[in-house]
Amino acid sequence: MDGAWKIYTPGERWRGGPAHEIRAILATAGHTAVGYRLPVLELIRTHDEAGVVGHLGPDLLGPDWDAGEALRRLLADPARPLGEALLDQRNLAGIGNIYKSELCFLARVTPWLPTGALPAPERLVAAAKRVLEANRDNPGRRRTTLPALTAPLYVYGRSGRPCLRCGTPVRQADQGDGSRLRPTYWCPRCQSGPAPAGPASDRRAP
Repeated sequence: MDGAWKIYTPGERWRGGPAHEIRAILATAGHTAVGYRLPVLELIRTHDEAGVVGHLGPDLLGPDWDAGEALRRLLADPARPLGEALLDQRNLAGIGNIYKSELCFLARVTPWLPTGALPAPERLVAAAKRVLEANRDNPGRRRTTLPALTAPLYVYGRSGRPCLRCGTPVRQADQGDGSRLRPTYWCPRCQSGPAPAGPASDRRAP
């Protein structure tokens, strides 16, 4: 969540920041990855990787993606709100707060719907794979809509603005287990299911 990785080709000038902010350099014959302002950096031997990332669920962008295992993990706790289950990297690795809200919109359910009540959950898993792959090579252009639409995202960051599908003001509320609340966006008309128990807002952000 902090710092940045920049990828350069041979001979390309490094523009990620001053040299004293570089924490790591990874290079192959064709590319060099430079890590700037990385707050935490650990070097792990290959045979120790399982102890660090072995608990993670199937990687949506990994070569060993397993949709069936991802679906099994996602549905393991049917009472858990869908938005929280999507953010849990032990279920599917790769979904962040932006795509949590966007995927719930694509599934036409609120992020507070119990995961076990999700209709056709395999479609949501497939959509997550499709959306992340579409954005893999364009990290700065997060997009879940068609290019012809006026905004790249359906609901995230659009509190108070009209829903791109029906025109109803998009709403915002915090979601999480209390220790880490995340701003969550949804359309109260397009998305069926429970609303948050706490306060919600449709005030447009400045």
